[in-house]
Amino acid sequence: MDKNLWSLVRALFVVMLAISVAALAVAAVVGGNWVVWLRGGAVAAASAWLVALSGQAAGGRRAAYVRIRFISTVAPLGIILILVAPDSGYPLWMKVEQGVIGVVLAAVAVLVNRRAVRQAFPKRGKLG
Repeated sequence: MDKNLWSLVRALFVVMLAISVAALAVAAVVGGNWVVWLRGGAVAAASAWLVALSGQAAGGRRAAYVRIRFISTVAPLGIILILVAPDSGYPLWMKVEQGVIGVVLAAVAVLVNRRAVRQAFPKRGKLG
């Protein structure tokens, strides 16, 4: 198991958490509609959960790895939809924040979808 990889993944999730908490702080200062608060809160909670999952994956837990792999691959696609939606209810500053979160998640997806990482988490019953 590559501990350096999981340290980097965890650091990227901590960056996501910090960015999402900062976005909530901006919303508190400039005001935000319910969409901003809902999305900001959900991203902050998900980021904290991903930090915890990265620790479990570093310990070899396949279920944590699979969740990280799925979320980091699918979530950027949803973020793209938010960014291109003409009237999503998100102010420009939050679209920028979501774009940065999407880039961070895409970086995680690249890291965790490498062959060596996938092979470190074989499916049960698979001999090789």
